[in-house]
Amino acid sequence: MTQSLCKPFLYSSFVGLIAGFSCLAFNANLVFAGLLITVALLLLALGLQQTKHLSSISFTVFIFAAVSAAMFFPQHFTHIGDFNLKQLIVPLLMIIMFGMGCSMSWRDFSEVVKAPKAVFIGLICQFSLMPIIGVSLALLSDLPPEIAAGIVLVGCSPSGLASNVMAFISGANLALSLTLTAVATLLAPLMTPLLMDLLADQFVAIDPIAMLLSIMKMVILPIIAGVLVNHFFKSNIKLINKVMPFVSMAGIALIITVITAAGRDALLTIGATLVVVVIIHNVSGYLLGYGLAKVAGLDEKSARTISFEVGMQNSGLASGLALTMDKVATMGLAPAVFGPFMNISGSGLAAWWRKSNERTDQSSVKQ
Repeated sequence: MTQSLCKPFLYSSFVGLIAGFSCLAFNANLVFAGLLITVALLLLALGLQQTKHLSSISFTVFIFAAVSAAMFFPQHFTHIGDFNLKQLIVPLLMIIMFGMGCSMSWRDFSEVVKAPKAVFIGLICQFSLMPIIGVSLALLSDLPPEIAAGIVLVGCSPSGLASNVMAFISGANLALSLTLTAVATLLAPLMTPLLMDLLADQFVAIDPIAMLLSIMKMVILPIIAGVLVNHFFKSNIKLINKVMPFVSMAGIALIITVITAAGRDALLTIGATLVVVVIIHNVSGYLLGYGLAKVAGLDEKSARTISFEVGMQNSGLASGLALTMDKVATMGLAPAVFGPFMNISGSGLAAWWRKSNERTDQSSVKQ
């Protein structure tokens, strides 16, 4: 597929979206409307993938297509025969974390020694701002307790791979981003259960020991396995790192689809409120992370990095933890909404900062 073929996909997608939402507006056949919207979003994702400036959000649009399918046809994404698709969430998350480990090496932790101040500030912001914002929004939103607990769970989770991608696109401090993600993930078995026990116990009963063991199984062990593979099988690691991003993206899409299908009825009831809460949570993380980093005296690139690390959470881990508590249809909803939105907002912020860098470079050349 070439650049010249993206326009037919884009035009077709816009026509399909207009037709699909028109069917909804006039209470026409819901199955037909759902099919139109889902196919249109898939075409839009394919079209955006071929553009120069918007290809970074094509995966997010694909996620929206998956969510659309789950909302309109939930019965196809909960069971296959007698097999409950929720059972795939933890294994998929472990595969994603293994892929993350394969892309890491011991050098990724070098920033702890090179720039301890930036790492320390980033970690403090990560494990204070988002949990406090999360519990504040949960209390103010008046959402059902288990759904409110999911908001806190997102806030108490570490950052994920998405923040590294946005740091790279924006021209921020990628080495610092990789270090913060790695260290925050390794601290998660201690920090996430502790914070959830302190902040979310008012919404649902929290077993911090069980949560610690779940994070060790789902995150730490696969990452260690991936790092070891990277270290001992260097000759094959390039092939693995080419394949794993696609496997990870497919895994994330399937996790979000299954959670959306499981919690469809709750989403239809409180969806608008949850979306507003998620937007505030995400954007507040960007703003406060950046602001506090600048107040602490960090340079512009490091401040931008911390903004991404704070605002973008590991929603996959939050989803997996919700499943281990048997509350994926309630606590899992906030992570399912947070994940796609943070990719949209993160892509936009990364593109804006990248253009800002280009304008600064052009001004320097002219002078």
